[in-house]
Amino acid sequence: MAALRISPPLVLIRPTRMVERNLLVYRRSFMVIFSGFFEPLFYLFSMGFGVGALVGSVQLGDGTSVSYAVFVAPALLASSAMNGAIYETSNNFFGKLKYAKIYDAVIATPMSLADVARGEILWALLRGSLYVLGFLAVIGVLGIGGLGLISSPMGLLAFPAAMVVGYGFAGAGMAATTFVRKWQDFDFLQLAIMPMFLFSGTFYPISAYPAALQVVVECTPLYRGVHLIRALTTGTPDVWIAIDVLYLLAMGTIGLAIVSKRLSKLLLA
Repeated sequence: MAALRISPPLVLIRPTRMVERNLLVYRRSFMVIFSGFFEPLFYLFSMGFGVGALVGSVQLGDGTSVSYAVFVAPALLASSAMNGAIYETSNNFFGKLKYAKIYDAVIATPMSLADVARGEILWALLRGSLYVLGFLAVIGVLGIGGLGLISSPMGLLAFPAAMVVGYGFAGAGMAATTFVRKWQDFDFLQLAIMPMFLFSGTFYPISAYPAALQVVVECTPLYRGVHLIRALTTGTPDVWIAIDVLYLLAMGTIGLAIVSKRLSKLLLA
């Protein structure tokens, strides 16, 4: 009697075809993808250790004092996940959509527009995971050197937490890109990304802001990612980390739904 063979559903298989396609495209230029990992690393050494030598310790919300490098490292980890997702779902996605016409060919296959959206977000998460793994490897080496940038066993959850951050920004970034008309419109995307990077509690506690501005910052997606990962790496979790996860998952899922709807309008009109 032949053994029963259970195949995974097509809804799980088809999106991976987009990942395979992108891997084939980048197989000879993989460093182009991995190069984005260096930016947060340079910030870590220049700000975390350079400025950190002048700052000393920083007090977290629960009163715990940590070194400035320990404070900055998880924020840069969240930024790495954000950058990996945004890079792939903005310029690269736009080029394939508007100029290479990749998706016009894809929808002639059994793949649906929802498969395209899920596949590209899966690829963006893969790219973001490379940034995160590289950054975590550096933090691990520095920890062996006695610097201890992850001060809690809960830091093991930093990688899946960073993937949640990447998912949120991948969905939102791709949804925003479907409304882009020309390359110059990406200046507006950078106008949103750069202030978030600078002011979302990345380099100093948001307690430095007036109370009203703190509320605004707390509503931004990068702050939620920074808060989530920092709480894990410093061992200071609170009830807000559940809000962080739900916020980022909702942002990615809503973005994914918008992309599927927008692609049907852009490609099937």
